Amino acid sequence: MSAAAVPTVSVPDLDPRAPVPAGWTVLDVREPAEWALGHVPGSVHVPLGALPDRLDDLPDAELLVVCRSGNRSARAVAWLAHVGYDATNLAGGLLAWHAAGLPLEADDGAPARVL
Repeated sequence: MSAAAVPTVSVPDLDPRAPVPAGWTVLDVREPAEWALGHVPGSVHVPLGALPDRLDDLPDAELLVVCRSGNRSARAVAWLAHVGYDATNLAGGLLAWHAAGLPLEADDGAPARVL
């Protein structure tokens, strides 16, 4: 699947009152240090490199796949689609999510940020 064929949604396409569509789960494929500083509340964290070994950790739901800018998540979506998952990439990643004022939380309770 080419990058152009990866199912993608942009932050402006999301409902700011409920940015994660009903029945969807956010899958964050960033590294642990990035996740700890800020992630979407209720999201599932599986770093991109661990994805093939952690498929059992994925929920049975449509996946909204995120990373910092949308590049790693696009690769994850292409691979997930290849192995049979319904997944959509978030264009612009968590940088766009955070810039739009959508909710993020940090592991330590500090103000969340995107690394």
